Amino acid sequence: MRHDKRVVLVTGGSGGIGEALVERYARDGAAVGIVDVNEEAGAALARRLVDAGLRVHFARADVGDFTECEAACRSIEAALGPIDTLVNNAGISPKHAGKPMPVWQMAPDEWRRVMDVNVNSVFNFCRILAPGMVERRFGRIVSMSSVAGKAYLDIVAAHYSTTKAALIGMTRHLAGELGPHGITVNAIAPGRIDTPLVRGVAREANEKVAGETPLRRLGAPDEVASTCLFLTSDDAAFVTGQVIDVAGGWLMT
Repeated sequence: MRHDKRVVLVTGGSGGIGEALVERYARDGAAVGIVDVNEEAGAALARRLVDAGLRVHFARADVGDFTECEAACRSIEAALGPIDTLVNNAGISPKHAGKPMPVWQMAPDEWRRVMDVNVNSVFNFCRILAPGMVERRFGRIVSMSSVAGKAYLDIVAAHYSTTKAALIGMTRHLAGELGPHGITVNAIAPGRIDTPLVRGVAREANEKVAGETPLRRLGAPDEVASTCLFLTSDDAAFVTGQVIDVAGGWLMT
């Protein structure tokens, strides 16, 4: 599944699943652009991998801001070349004292921010990068949905579930729209993955999920990254419009 000569952009790439994605792609031969609002973490990750002899470039951007996304893409392409692989990984799931906010108490600004980061960012980067992919008649796009986009989960709030369901619909539409141009579009629906985001909820909640999961554990970021690398590899050239669960059998749908 080598990604030599590929230029990959990973949003939300400074930690958790994003960091695993960046490192796996870089070690698989790709040049990797990291986009994240956390400048300190993103720059530190890029330095570490560059020091290891890998091709990585960091560009800070608020992924919900189209203009900042454009600037980040220009910076990455100037450093690494045309982007042919897009991984829409950026996502947030705000908690309050470790718990989701019920919709009747949710601040409108919180709702809008989750929409911006989790959904509008995917439009932003697809809108910016799809023209080049269409012109070159090649592209790979993967978006991080969630099992919460397919089933009710009381450990997340309405805004998170809504955005993750939206990404499933967007993935299927874009697969049909972009397929004739040689571009595949897929999504991954992780379950509970052991990341700082997941650790932000009560420990009992994660233990409950692990107990309900057939494999009896949480997933690892690298396990999500492995699936993503498959979907963007030549081995998956005839796979598009799919949503792949990486959830240990939890909430099988």
